[in-house]
Amino acid sequence: MTATHTSGSTRRPRIAVIGTGGTFAMQARHTFDWVEYGESGIVTGIDQLLADLGDLGDVAQQVELVPLTFRALGSTGITPRDWLDLARLIEYTSSTQPDLDGFIITHGTATLEETAWFLDLAVTTDKPIVLTGAQRPANTAGSDAPANLRASLAVARSEQARNAGVLVVMDNHIYAARDVTKAASFDLNAFQAIPYGPLGAVLPSGEVLMRRRPVRQRVLPHTNLEKLQALPRVDIVLSYAGADRVMIDALIAAGCDGLISAGLAPGRAANGQAAAFAKAVKNNIVVVQSSRAAQVMVPPQTFLSRDGVLAGGDLSPQKLRIFLMLALTHSREATQLQQWLLSI
Repeated sequence: MTATHTSGSTRRPRIAVIGTGGTFAMQARHTFDWVEYGESGIVTGIDQLLADLGDLGDVAQQVELVPLTFRALGSTGITPRDWLDLARLIEYTSSTQPDLDGFIITHGTATLEETAWFLDLAVTTDKPIVLTGAQRPANTAGSDAPANLRASLAVARSEQARNAGVLVVMDNHIYAARDVTKAASFDLNAFQAIPYGPLGAVLPSGEVLMRRRPVRQRVLPHTNLEKLQALPRVDIVLSYAGADRVMIDALIAAGCDGLISAGLAPGRAANGQAAAFAKAVKNNIVVVQSSRAAQVMVPPQTFLSRDGVLAGGDLSPQKLRIFLMLALTHSREATQLQQWLLSI
């Protein structure tokens, strides 16, 4: 597929840029403060940040930026309530400003993949939605903030990104929200899509090259974001050698609605956990089996169905958690949930 260019219209695309904090907005204490920059306590609002970043080249000159302040969050502190509020902001802005052509969300990288996946499931607009972040604050040497924002602008204005679901753009690569994960703590090329790889890339010229489009499976009924005040509690339990039932029993006592078992590959909980998961099912808690493996695949199996545990397919534990949180707002029926899980 050939690279695309902006249409010949004299009207510049209008792109909303929503700032949510994270490394992208943090101010480091010195030029090489690449690790503990959060200790500065300084987080820049999106209006000022866009001004500070300065000239982003011809890509930025071809669009009109519309900064929208959300809230300043370190991504380790983001919550499901923040996801709901952010989704509502996008839906409201899209409906009240129909001349907007797309959205960019600047986000901390620690939970960027989770926010992207929630928005992909919950937001219905066909306009491009691109999440990006930074591994190094904008005021440090070698910061990737300007390049990531420039690449995101190129994708957000592209017709190829329309109705493609939520995309993540980092290090000039384009990823589907369903597949992307952060695979390194400090490297600039920290994001990967295992095993499917990126959808495409942003070339040095600012042109967008999409080799394939994500397959979006809209399996859940429409979620009314205005009426949804909170999401069900779903927790993840990690399996490891010698793991027992203590954590599972504590989560049952805490009133969780669902549990994701991040099991040992190829998708089994540790022996000491199995009885507790079966107990959770009997207590009307939905349990989904996943795996802690980098390449996840958990199909339906006899030992799972015997205990009433659902198979999680090829979604990672953190993505399964988000999907189940939304799915439980529509149904708790095991057969229906299993069908959705294997279709997404």
